[in-house]
Amino acid sequence: MTSPVVDETAARHYETVIGIETHCELATATKMFCACPAAFGAEPNTRVCPVCLGEPGSLPVVNGRAIEFAARIGLALNCRIAERSQFHRKNYFYPDMPKNYQISQYDEPLCLGGHLDVEVDGELRRVGITRVHLEEDTGKSLHVGATGRIHGADYSLVDYNRAGIPLVEIVSEPDLRSADEARAYAEELRAVLLALGVSDAKLEEGSMRFDVNISLRPVGHAALGTKVELKNLNSLRSLHRAVGYEAERQRRVLAGGGKLTQETRHWDEGRGRTEPMRSKEFATDYRYFPEPDLVAIQATPVWVERIRATLPELPAERRHRLAEATGLGAREVGWLARDPEVLAYFTEVAAGRDPRVVAGWVMGELQRDLREFDRTMADNPVKPERLGELLDLLAAGTVSATAAKDVLAEMFTTGARAATIVERKGLAQISDTGRLESVVASVVAANPDLAGKFRGGKQGVLGALVGQVMRETKGRANPKLVTELLRRAIAGEDARPR
Repeated sequence: MTSPVVDETAARHYETVIGIETHCELATATKMFCACPAAFGAEPNTRVCPVCLGEPGSLPVVNGRAIEFAARIGLALNCRIAERSQFHRKNYFYPDMPKNYQISQYDEPLCLGGHLDVEVDGELRRVGITRVHLEEDTGKSLHVGATGRIHGADYSLVDYNRAGIPLVEIVSEPDLRSADEARAYAEELRAVLLALGVSDAKLEEGSMRFDVNISLRPVGHAALGTKVELKNLNSLRSLHRAVGYEAERQRRVLAGGGKLTQETRHWDEGRGRTEPMRSKEFATDYRYFPEPDLVAIQATPVWVERIRATLPELPAERRHRLAEATGLGAREVGWLARDPEVLAYFTEVAAGRDPRVVAGWVMGELQRDLREFDRTMADNPVKPERLGELLDLLAAGTVSATAAKDVLAEMFTTGARAATIVERKGLAQISDTGRLESVVASVVAANPDLAGKFRGGKQGVLGALVGQVMRETKGRANPKLVTELLRRAIAGEDARPR
């Protein structure tokens, strides 16, 4: 099939319009309408009961903790909590919902009309929040075959453990304009959820996932274009790539004179493209009606204010406070503040120490070792006081930066204190001038060309000479002292510092 001829000038005159529906499982002990455990990872179909399987005669009971968590999310997103909200039945015949309907909130959600401020390229963008509503999650289908999708599968399996887990849907206004903005919004929203403690927001386990609505319109036009929905994006990388691809696909269709169809599309991570799934459903297709077995939720002002009083410091407030207290830049502050566990760890290590040095180690070597040893911050064996002890040795000149990295890796495997490892492995930094003079002299003698270039004004070659001294001393020499000794040796002066 011949590709359409694309008018590149016309393609640039379209504006991308993006809205995101974020589904997030709540960290309650039990499911939304029954007492089944809601934890992840059990054997398939072992955490089910007559209620979440929809067996005749079973009746749902609302999880009060889930209602509180949803209200916390709404308040953190500057929403109004509705005095009255109502559950409805959303009817559809999908195999992953054993009742053949989902209990959800339709036109009377719990939270309405908020916003989330998102920083993109150093500028704040306000993204409207249409609603935050409660529902129950569906089960999980496993399509066995080459593609992993229902089309072309040899057979399918269904695990109902997830069916009935409390779920919030956070619906944004169509205020986002690019893949970068979409990812920044998703990252900030995830940070808010983690700060609230209402969800583990683990994308890799499916407890947070995104449906993205994308349309294009001519620049300057108010009317929205034909909307395409991308379903079940389960990583920030996939979200960014899928939005970028789909916006460009639509732009080329329109610029080539084609028409878009309102549909739902699937993101193929391996092929890096979106593909059609089905025509887009409308609200009427679901035949909503009020859930007859549940009464409406009544949110009194007293209850709302009690929930508001429990809100913790949110990520934006946390970043501002951290920047004020430490003087760190936006990149460091953003990275450290995105996870409460990381921030608490950094704060403890940084007490009485240079925050820039601590930030560099927490963001750099510590994270590398966590990945290397397949650990998380939750099971990190190097406690804050132990990393602090290592950084004190580094600041005192007892160990070099190179040796300190080796010591940290050893701390992961043995759990020993930094000073013990330094003594046992002989890693103490050499700061004795007498011990280093002979090494410096031999390196200068062995590299007359480099020494000559340095005398001629090429300062950069000194690094190569320092590196050779460090190799000769197995990384234990004090690099600052080595640099001074080299300068004096090359100049033909007494190498001893004055």
